[in-house]
Amino acid sequence: MRLRLPRWAAVTAALTVLAGAGTWTAVASDDPPPVHRADRMLDADGVRLDTSYFTGDGDGRRPAVLLGHGFGGSKEDVRAQAEGLAREGYAVLTWSARGFGASTGEIGLNDPDHEVKDVSRLIDWLAARPEVLLDKAGDPRVGVSGASYGGAISLLAAGHDPRVDAIAPRITYWNLADALFPNGVFKKLWAGIFFSAGNGAGAGAGAGIGPGTGDAPGTGDGPATGEAPAAGGVPAAGKAPAGSAAKAPAGAGKAAPAKPPACGRFTVELCSLYQRVAVSGKPDDAARALLEARSPSAVGDRIKVPALLVQGQSDSLFTLAQSDAMARALAANGAPVAVDWTSGGHDGGDQEAERVERRVGAWFDRWLKRDASVDTGPAFRVSRTGGVDSTNGRATLRAATADRYPGLASGTTALALGGAPQTFANPPGGAPPSVSAVPGLGGGLSGLSSLGVGLSLDFPGQHARFDAKPQTETLRITGTPTVRVRVTSTAADGSAVLFAKVYDVGPDGRQQVLPAQLVAPVRVEDAGNGRSVTLTLPAIDHEVEAGHRLRLVVAATDLGYASPAATAAYTVAVEGPLAVPAAPGLTTRAAALPWWVWGLPLIGLAVAAVLLFTARRRTAAPAPDPELAAVPLQITGLSKKYKGGERYSVKDLSFRVEQGQVLGLLGPNGAGKTTTLRMLMGLIAPDEGEIRVFGQAIRPGAPVLSRVGAFVEGAGFLPHLSGRENLDLYWKATGRPAEDAHVDEALRIANLGGALERAVRTYSQGMRQRLALAQAMLGLPDLLILDEPTNGLDPPQIREMREVMIRYAAGGRTVIVSSHLLAEVEQSCTHLVVMDRGQLVQAGPVAEITGSGDTLLVTLAERTPDGEPVPPVPDALVEKIGALPGVGSAARADGGLLVRLDGADATALIGELVRLDVPLTGVGPHRRLEDAFLTLIGGGAA
Repeated sequence: MRLRLPRWAAVTAALTVLAGAGTWTAVASDDPPPVHRADRMLDADGVRLDTSYFTGDGDGRRPAVLLGHGFGGSKEDVRAQAEGLAREGYAVLTWSARGFGASTGEIGLNDPDHEVKDVSRLIDWLAARPEVLLDKAGDPRVGVSGASYGGAISLLAAGHDPRVDAIAPRITYWNLADALFPNGVFKKLWAGIFFSAGNGAGAGAGAGIGPGTGDAPGTGDGPATGEAPAAGGVPAAGKAPAGSAAKAPAGAGKAAPAKPPACGRFTVELCSLYQRVAVSGKPDDAARALLEARSPSAVGDRIKVPALLVQGQSDSLFTLAQSDAMARALAANGAPVAVDWTSGGHDGGDQEAERVERRVGAWFDRWLKRDASVDTGPAFRVSRTGGVDSTNGRATLRAATADRYPGLASGTTALALGGAPQTFANPPGGAPPSVSAVPGLGGGLSGLSSLGVGLSLDFPGQHARFDAKPQTETLRITGTPTVRVRVTSTAADGSAVLFAKVYDVGPDGRQQVLPAQLVAPVRVEDAGNGRSVTLTLPAIDHEVEAGHRLRLVVAATDLGYASPAATAAYTVAVEGPLAVPAAPGLTTRAAALPWWVWGLPLIGLAVAAVLLFTARRRTAAPAPDPELAAVPLQITGLSKKYKGGERYSVKDLSFRVEQGQVLGLLGPNGAGKTTTLRMLMGLIAPDEGEIRVFGQAIRPGAPVLSRVGAFVEGAGFLPHLSGRENLDLYWKATGRPAEDAHVDEALRIANLGGALERAVRTYSQGMRQRLALAQAMLGLPDLLILDEPTNGLDPPQIREMREVMIRYAAGGRTVIVSSHLLAEVEQSCTHLVVMDRGQLVQAGPVAEITGSGDTLLVTLAERTPDGEPVPPVPDALVEKIGALPGVGSAARADGGLLVRLDGADATALIGELVRLDVPLTGVGPHRRLEDAFLTLIGGGAA
């Protein structure tokens, strides 16, 4: 389980810097424990799989977890989750599936003979690891999780390999044929996105289809990732994992069919399937059979392990019906099953990544560590929108739970629909199409429906609509509405392709909202003389307010699907009521009160405690140094060890900042930047060394902190108050005289204008950021500290924030900014301090660091003189270049290699590169901050 600091403790910690106009967030410990990572290529029948193996400190055997990635992504997408599980006592193995990342081979869409067998080979390898817990020889205690493509492989692995002990698939499919060809209609846009993502797979591929399909590496400071040695059973590159026999690929010795260039990394049979269906616009039996054979549903009767099924409500790719089919099949097998409907999905929205990963961790704690005391959460949970948080513009979420999964059709209510039979047209070529979801667009457009915002579009003459009466009281829908209709078609073959959806219509009769932007397609055959069918609409969780009514719309087209090209007239008549499920066993948790409602009474107690504590500490502070009275910051020999460990977060750090400078504090994850800032503000004490601000030593509550302003992760404003009222309230809370607040000057610098008099709940994210800056600058502090001030801002807002920093420093004040946006730092900062693994790497003016002639870009040939592609320079050769005499480091970069010289000259370097057969085309200086930074830290990520 993952521990979090209680809210009141964070409030108390924040108050220790209140006098310095700072806004801080405390965490439970200084730094996370270290994680060891080993990267290896493993052979799988001639295909090379790129893997990473993560373990934390500690002795003894531990359960293992396999983490798969989303389609179009790679193993790097799940790195952060892997590190978190490793810290919690698991051995974690991640890999790039065939055709993705640095792995070779062709994409088979989780082919049982290839991708699924690869997972069994990975389990073989885990069974040979000395730190992995075994249930018996060759059988490790192992769980599998992943999102989307990786979620399906977890289900397939459990169905094909009896050694899998627990699974946690996320936003994935049960039957891929049903997902891409629902009710016989081709989901053309999503299929096209799949095919395009597969064609772009390989090294440097994206992070997966749709939001939430992969987890980006974390961005907080922590210990540097250690590289585990290659000893201890880790196979060298090109060797098969223990327990797997090398054999020739299927069909070896036979001439392989020629593959069209447009197929990319897909297998020929999948490429043929897509091209055939995309041209006809209609799935055939062979296409369905191929996709069903590679779906978890094909082995559904064999999956009998505990399963946490996480599915997204904002998902037109893999709908809630897919997880419903999973839940029913697995429960029938007697497996423990929990179902979790998150707010987000492939169409965007809040992915609830942190909450979901905590629940996955708890699930594995229960079923892999066999800890019966772990609370794995309710059998069914659904996230519901409770409005908008006016301080950050995001939808607030509440949980509704039940002690059993209700399915999609429990507690139905019948609503009569009015309206005579209606005739409408399918336009020539199926255009213009109606609009519901916009596949791949992301951004959470589907989630706006829960906030009463409608984005769908139906063209006149291309749809029929039938209305229910307005609701006299609130109606909650949880599940799949159904309705029986009669369809008549004038098409030559007597068929009809229709798209059914249910709208929530406001009292004015015009404003309509399509919950989750979802539509149900259906192909109706033999409808020339009329045919009755039951329409099963998309599963949703949606509240219809009193005074609103439901509207059934049946359209001839939809943007995301293929429609017949020939014109036809369809007539639709309702033959029964709209049956709406309610899942009556659900209990909705009340929305949490804003922190300030319950937090204000605690603040008074916290202030008293802080003042008492800091008053005692002030007496022990060293005497001021008059020679440094004009120096904003000097850090000397600063060191801090990890809590409870022997490794350093910051070690022997020294640098100095002068007046008028805008200093950028840079470093990769684990460099110690955040720890340094915490010590600078007196939140934690250094083990060695000292920090002096204007000559005075920093201690909690030191008077000199009144000359320091800080902005970290935004501020918690009261949404119902105006910007000015929030600033006035904040300044009063500091206890400083009103005349010391330079409100007008701070606001001029922050450039808020007339927005200052509006309620904060109306502010955009950029305006809230600037108001937080104005708050930090109220006392016009001589030293202003900004930690990631541009988080969540768009490019114009980032430019405004840059101008704020430059204007502030122009008056002779000093700004320190910690940021991961290297291009932005290069434009806004005058000086840099680069840290790596807690130590100073380089400090000085930006121009000096980026313009130093010892950083060279070696450009490489992409093709031979014969036109053949040149393979990438192997990692071993890059390491060899970095170890050459007179060379400080070598790292990959866009366009070639970045080489930092340490004594050698360019001529000598060229000679060595030619000797090593490096296919170079040129060598020259390179001056971008990003490249200089990568060279300084040896290729790490910012």
